[in-house]
Amino acid sequence: MSAPLKVAVLGASGRMGAEAVKAVTAAADMELVAALGRGDKLEAILEAGTTHVVDLSVPASTEENVRFAVSHGLHAVIGTTGWDDAKRAALSALLAEHPETGVLIAPNFALGSVLASAFAATAARYFESVEIIELHHPNKVDAPSGTAVRTAELIAAERASAGLAASPDATETQLDGARGAVVDGVHVHSVRLRGLVAHQEVLLGGAGEQLTLRHDSYDRASFMPGVLLGLRTVATRPGLTYGLDGYLELGR
Repeated sequence: MSAPLKVAVLGASGRMGAEAVKAVTAAADMELVAALGRGDKLEAILEAGTTHVVDLSVPASTEENVRFAVSHGLHAVIGTTGWDDAKRAALSALLAEHPETGVLIAPNFALGSVLASAFAATAARYFESVEIIELHHPNKVDAPSGTAVRTAELIAAERASAGLAASPDATETQLDGARGAVVDGVHVHSVRLRGLVAHQEVLLGGAGEQLTLRHDSYDRASFMPGVLLGLRTVATRPGLTYGLDGYLELGR
């Protein structure tokens, strides 16, 4: 039997971080060696003998955290938002200097959500119209959600490869924000409501029909199978992987 993965959780005092601490502790093939909160020194993960890092901190610190991990040859699984194209490019450049190190950035760890986004991208090739509604708790600091952005990117890529035009829209006048944000040509609408956790609908429309793909996370425990899958896989995928779908066999 191989030695357990030695895992450090960054952002351990947050709701997602606390769930990750429980999940890693309960996993037979993992050992939680460090759980850091805001203000804790990153050097502690080296002293603990960490080989794998889960970053569930905050956007202001995630880049520093991950660059520290990669610079020390530690594999990293990231669920914190804020990783735009420029930051991902900079991280890829750093990873080129550490060719045996793997990093996963996952906008969503819920396996059902990842599958729903992949299904939506495939379906979007066959419908004239597509829009996204994402619904989250009011404490969420970013809008649209990373999951919605990732879904829109996947949908846009599939539609472009199929040679489809933009969804029809005859709107001439509107209040600011009435048609939502636009991500790669896909309209995305954000709802922030007490009682919600994480939810997304992709609405696809054609002549005489509509297909709705919806995923609901009612508890943050729903994200933990994806976190564990990421930890178990990341060392075998050197470099940067963006999206947990990169670790799933989706025939894409």
